Amino acid sequence: MSEQTAAVKNGWMNRALNTIEVIGNKLPDPAVLFALLMVIVWGLSWLFSGMTFTEIDPRSGQQVQIVNLLSGDALTLFASNIVTTFVNFPPLGVVLVAMLGLGVAEYTGFINAGLRSILAVTPKMLLTPVLIAVGVLSHVAVDAGYVLVIPLGAVIFYAAGRHPLAGIAAAFAGVSGGFSATFFVPSSLDPLLAGMTQVSAQLLDPTVTINPLNNYIFTTASTFLIVLVGWFLTDKVIEPRLQATKVDGDTSQMVKMDALSAQERKGLRAAVISMFVVAALLALSIVLP
Repeated sequence: MSEQTAAVKNGWMNRALNTIEVIGNKLPDPAVLFALLMVIVWGLSWLFSGMTFTEIDPRSGQQVQIVNLLSGDALTLFASNIVTTFVNFPPLGVVLVAMLGLGVAEYTGFINAGLRSILAVTPKMLLTPVLIAVGVLSHVAVDAGYVLVIPLGAVIFYAAGRHPLAGIAAAFAGVSGGFSATFFVPSSLDPLLAGMTQVSAQLLDPTVTINPLNNYIFTTASTFLIVLVGWFLTDKVIEPRLQATKVDGDTSQMVKMDALSAQERKGLRAAVISMFVVAALLALSIVLP
């Protein structure tokens, strides 16, 4: 092991990352976390249900009172209204409609071809930021980034003579870390957040209407920050940390990023043109009386 590699392994940053890795590996599955949080909320409701608060509920004008969610009536109400609660969830309709469109785009290969075409023309110097940016953009199609961009990140980095695990880390940072960010395009998460925000805001003013684009400027600005931070961490922290890590397995079995076929290029071009035509028609319908 070289002195440089040893210094990297013994540096404070590497020790901090090791600690984060150990703690992160001990966390349970996200579904279990949600279940634990639900149990904690139930327990806190039981604990505080007997207390008196001076704060005023803006909906009723009366003092806030904590409802014991572990009482028989509360548990019965919870169990009997599960379906109703799900159906009446405000963002459900918008999300389902969006998922239908995204499903068509994914099934027809539009998203796959679009992401591959972007990554195929990326210069090596800008490989990391473009990969992270594509990861951020891919969440418009919800899970497409996890299925497509992360494996392709390893393939692209390996083809460029870089460590494939660094490509996986960069792609994962873009897909997961930038899940609520967007490149000038509303994400699939915006209707969900708008629905929950509207319900909360209407506690104070029932006439408030929240637009899914209300978070547009913040999420767009966040994208650039995520790309810059991810670029720095990947090239200066993560990849040096992987210097002594060998690539195991048969690299010949690695997923291939094939070039777009003539049919795919034709379909992608037609889809993009159609998208702009529809957007122009929508804009005209807004402007014209």
